[in-house]
Amino acid sequence: MNRNLKRNIQLLATAALAASLAAPALAYNGQKLRREAKIGMKEARAIALKAHPGKITDAELEREHGGSGLRYSFDIRNGRRVQEVGVDANTGNVLENAREGRNPD
Repeated sequence: MNRNLKRNIQLLATAALAASLAAPALAYNGQKLRREAKIGMKEARAIALKAHPGKITDAELEREHGGSGLRYSFDIRNGRRVQEVGVDANTGNVLENAREGRNPD
């Protein structure tokens, strides 16, 4: 096998591996519920980051009491502090914006 072909195969394999590792970072818990949500994850993330700027470290869509009963829940890190922000999946209202406790769920 010539050198250029071997190099191109290695580059493609590396790119495929990188893409497969990045995909789970885009996923979130509760995707099966997304058809029931009136707002999408992208919009909910923007709302959460407006309520508490930082880096989202965890995201999920879940059934929970309060609001419409369906909410996006985000853990947002800002320095050492982790804030939990809940966004109603049907109205976009911020339902929770509190410091994450010692025993996060």
